[in-house]
Amino acid sequence: MKSAKQLVSDANQQIETLTPNEAIELASDKGTVFVDLREPAEVEKGSFPNAVHVPRGLLEFQIDPQSPSHNPKLAGKNKLVLYCGSGGRSALAAKTLKDMGITNVAHVAGGFPALQQAASARKTL
Repeated sequence: MKSAKQLVSDANQQIETLTPNEAIELASDKGTVFVDLREPAEVEKGSFPNAVHVPRGLLEFQIDPQSPSHNPKLAGKNKLVLYCGSGGRSALAAKTLKDMGITNVAHVAGGFPALQQAASARKTL
């Protein structure tokens, strides 16, 4: 059996990973959508400005235009920048979206805490 750590490591070899600073640079790009994959209790503690909240367990359904729970904010040719609490869920999610045929997707190394720290240094959050 593969461990969760191994799955995340494998995913990271197949996807685009952004540093928190690289992600923040994309925040002003109108063609970029930040997707917060954390659970609602995690999001209550703060989120990246204008991020679309999609709990990890619902992502495949909300991105699929054929799904009744499709989220139109995830449609189109926008670059999707995924983040979670540490970078594990977002890495797995980015790989899943890539497997679904979505190529313009990346995830943020270190997740929301890393984004917060980088933004504090730049005073953008």
